[in-house]
Amino acid sequence: MNVAPMRGGTAVQDHVALAEIELCGDLIIAASAAGEERLSADRIDEVLRVSDVREAGGIGDDRR
Repeated sequence: MNVAPMRGGTAVQDHVALAEIELCGDLIIAASAAGEERLSADRIDEVLRVSDVREAGGIGDDRR
């Protein structure tokens, strides 16, 4: 994570890194709540909201 010091003692945060950390946390929570040993690929996609990105025409969109 890039943190650049600014005047006055505040810092600018890397928003991409923070979003990735949030997604990792979501996966950890889903895995700990799952009854099975591993999360299925479909469940991982659901937790990471992959279908939301595809519907918006983002990463992994095969309709181009």
